[in-house]
Amino acid sequence: MPEDRITLPALQGMKAEGRKIVGVVAWDHQMARIVDRAGVDLVSVGDTVGVNLWGHANPFEVTMDQMVTVARAVRSGVRRALVSVDFPFGPLQEGADSAVRAAVRFVKEAGVDLVKLDGAADYPEAVRAVVRAGIPVFAQFGITPQTALRYGVAYRAVPSPDDRVPEEMTEALVAEARLLEEAGAALLNFTNSGPVVGKAVAEAVSVPVLGGFGGGPWLDGRMRMANAAVGYAASGLDTPPDTYANVARIAHDAIAAYAEDVRAARQIAGGIR
Repeated sequence: MPEDRITLPALQGMKAEGRKIVGVVAWDHQMARIVDRAGVDLVSVGDTVGVNLWGHANPFEVTMDQMVTVARAVRSGVRRALVSVDFPFGPLQEGADSAVRAAVRFVKEAGVDLVKLDGAADYPEAVRAVVRAGIPVFAQFGITPQTALRYGVAYRAVPSPDDRVPEEMTEALVAEARLLEEAGAALLNFTNSGPVVGKAVAEAVSVPVLGGFGGGPWLDGRMRMANAAVGYAASGLDTPPDTYANVARIAHDAIAAYAEDVRAARQIAGGIR
């Protein structure tokens, strides 16, 4: 693993040099240690933890207290990469003062390097206020089903190079990206970018543009949930995941073997713990 600590200027340099930035979403200390040792550049504590760890019905249910707890766990496992944390739903929507209070709490209580604001293009004043408070912002925006409907295009989970993209749609999203850059955002997270609009946006701004859902090599880097990358979801027991590993199957088989040893009165692997 490279030893140098990652900094925001280092990510800017990677964009300038055409080197891709590697980001992952993690929610716990052990996974944070693993991805950091693997050499990723950015670890994002995503609000998807509410659905995936606590079983919430949707991401809107996750609370500020829960996000602080998870961010502290991830921060404790990361030594090299930058650590970002998602705002839960609420502080950004309540206004600039609320956003600053939430950002300050994340920095003071969890030690994060930057905060991620979803739907940031709708709240540029909040972005400016958080940046003025000295806290870097990872600003999310992108193509939604509503955006696609507005411009009369097909909304796809994985955009195709053959998709028709109206020029006015590209111009509008480039304008949103420039607005966020002007507001002081250090990084942009472009959701469902696609190769046409994504490339245009990445070329239009000087800050790095990353993407997870619907992203691709046309951006400056990628985001991926670490649990998804390793196939941790229980659904992988029934349908092999299209990813780099199937940890769900490995974990299932290991626990099944452990249970068999216990029921057969055999000593278990690892001794008496």
